[in-house]
Amino acid sequence: MAWKEVSSMSQREEFVVLASVEGANLSELCRRFGVSRKTGYKWLARYVADGVVGLADQSRRPLKPSGQTNPELEQRVLTLRREHPAWGGRKLRRRLLDMKEIEVPAASTITEILRRHGQLNERDGAGKPNIQRFEHAASNDLWQMDFKGHFSMTRGGRCHPLTVLDDHSRYSLGLRACDNERTETVQRELVEMFRHHGLPRRMLMDNGSPWGDAGDQPWTRLTAWLVRLGISISHGRPYHPQTQGKDERFHRTLAAEVLRDRSFTDLAETQTAFDLWRQVYNTQRPHDALRLEVPISRYRISPRVFPERLPQIDYAPDVKVRRASTRGVIKFSSCSIRIGLAFVGEPIGVRATSETDVYEVFYGHQAVGQFNLNGSAREGRKTLAMSRLPRVAND
Repeated sequence: MAWKEVSSMSQREEFVVLASVEGANLSELCRRFGVSRKTGYKWLARYVADGVVGLADQSRRPLKPSGQTNPELEQRVLTLRREHPAWGGRKLRRRLLDMKEIEVPAASTITEILRRHGQLNERDGAGKPNIQRFEHAASNDLWQMDFKGHFSMTRGGRCHPLTVLDDHSRYSLGLRACDNERTETVQRELVEMFRHHGLPRRMLMDNGSPWGDAGDQPWTRLTAWLVRLGISISHGRPYHPQTQGKDERFHRTLAAEVLRDRSFTDLAETQTAFDLWRQVYNTQRPHDALRLEVPISRYRISPRVFPERLPQIDYAPDVKVRRASTRGVIKFSSCSIRIGLAFVGEPIGVRATSETDVYEVFYGHQAVGQFNLNGSAREGRKTLAMSRLPRVAND
């Protein structure tokens, strides 16, 4: 997969930062990013020698760090604020430190500089970060996925931003400007993310289309495909967006730093803006929940490589296997069990539980529901519905 022209610098920066992590497999990264090993080593060498500016197609002189007077540093603060108008004193100070500025003032001093020059607004300082947060122990233990609310573009049509976030590091794995929220669109974007970053252990989504349904059968073709890849699926409780709190917070940041008071002509322009900001978010923007570290400092690519062919489903010897019909039904013990259209043509596993006449239903490694062959069903009803299992929240 070649570098995308609209975001070649951001692609290069993401590549070299991931390649700089201790223990990184450079050959595997080159394969996932679609570049030769020669090119990968070239960008890494330039990055080590000159930092981000070394990745540009044409050489640029680095900023001179010494000999700056206080007025010059104040102007640097104001320039950085204009580049990131939603950042407050703490984030600006951390970014200046990361940029190796000399004599960086305290965050309170930077805030006073902003106030003195009329660059503070009512939004600054609103909503202090929580003291205690939950996060998974390692990268790729859990990815959160959602669509942010869609918006119209000046040349017509609507943009549906698809966001995928790593729970442990808050690293943005994908921010895509989509023209719809269909299964095929999401699957295409996920394949690109999986090829670059590998597979997560689990993904958390809400109950909306195309990955959920608030009804009795929540499984969709998209979530069945993810399970086939070996990814466990969790859905949040209906009407509880806080279950995906990190992705919801990411959406608020996206709105404040990219979408607010701004319009876009089409999807291409929107995607360019998304690519540029995603790189800033991952590699430059200090994150309050990470003690002002940047997300990429904590993210590691997954060792689980995306398979270009779906793996075969195998079941344990104690599991009885039935194939779902075109109506999403399996036959078991003289009854028809409605499994759901998501599993049409797929092998379904059925295993007895410790409770009499109660059976658990599996698709691959994932338990997808259960049914009860009670006496009344055996005597009268010949078609039973599979009941859903309790949702697994972000625990």
